[in-house]
Amino acid sequence: MGFASFLVKRSIYSFVLVVGVVFLTFLLTHVIAPNPANVWAGPHASKTEVATIVKEYHLDQPIATQLYYYLVSVFTLNLGISPFFHQPVSLLIETYFPRTLELTFVAMGFTIILGIFSGAFAAAHQERAGDQGVRAAYLISWSMPPFLVALLLQFFLAYNGHIFPPSQLADPALSLPKPVTGLISVDALIDGDYTFFYSSVLHLILPALALSLISFGLITRIMRSSMLENLRSDYVRTAIMKGAGERRATYVHALKNSLIPVITVISLTFAYLIAGSIVIEEIFSYEGMGYLITQSLYNYDYPTLIGSVIVITISVIIINLIADILYAAIDPRVRIG
Repeated sequence: MGFASFLVKRSIYSFVLVVGVVFLTFLLTHVIAPNPANVWAGPHASKTEVATIVKEYHLDQPIATQLYYYLVSVFTLNLGISPFFHQPVSLLIETYFPRTLELTFVAMGFTIILGIFSGAFAAAHQERAGDQGVRAAYLISWSMPPFLVALLLQFFLAYNGHIFPPSQLADPALSLPKPVTGLISVDALIDGDYTFFYSSVLHLILPALALSLISFGLITRIMRSSMLENLRSDYVRTAIMKGAGERRATYVHALKNSLIPVITVISLTFAYLIAGSIVIEEIFSYEGMGYLITQSLYNYDYPTLIGSVIVITISVIIINLIADILYAAIDPRVRIG
């Protein structure tokens, strides 16, 4: 009953949040450019073509009326037609969103591994050179703008070091695999195109690394604090006295129990990675949601922009829900609901 109540409450909260995000995004975009019909129609469009677009998107109506029509469309699972791409918004998101998810999950993997082990290492070497080095590294990367981190990696590891490709989803000479999951590397494996798979993975590493470097500091900091608390606990001292050894007591016993507060931070990190991917994708010409949102902003493409924001919002809500459930599963003292 507790879990069911939790799901009902979370569903209501999520619904209100999505409606609020739609309302705010809709209002902001329409205040910035209340009538973008001339942009959508193109520079050589006739007055009749512009008038048709105005009527189709209700641009001659008050904002409240336009919002009503849009909400009716959204809640009937119709995100509309992109006036710039001339395709259904749902089809555009189906194409670009899996690419961003692929980048985000790989970056999250890098972030979690780097954050957990750097935090544990810093705690094990408290107030020594190792601790100071880790803290300096994450503070520097954390304080740098995402585009600067991306450009530095691109300069040193791609253009100078020639270790990774500097941009694109994969080698432009290769054809995209037949879409099955939308994750291009997975689709390449399903299609048996191992050349494209290798190329896509190689192109994925640098933007994923850039994303992880701007976000791992939060996990490092929480992990360090949690580890220091656990290292002072009686069970760690008992494990050492029983012959487990200081290294095993630190990186096995204390590390496991220190992960509990990190799980909540991981859900926040996912939201940060999604937001950061917009800038990173632009730097690396990685055509995911960052590309889609950027093009939508440049061309006042409201339907695509709002549809993209809705999908990202729902993704963050789902990740937070999973984090709550995992938190309860790992820590028996916590009960959902």
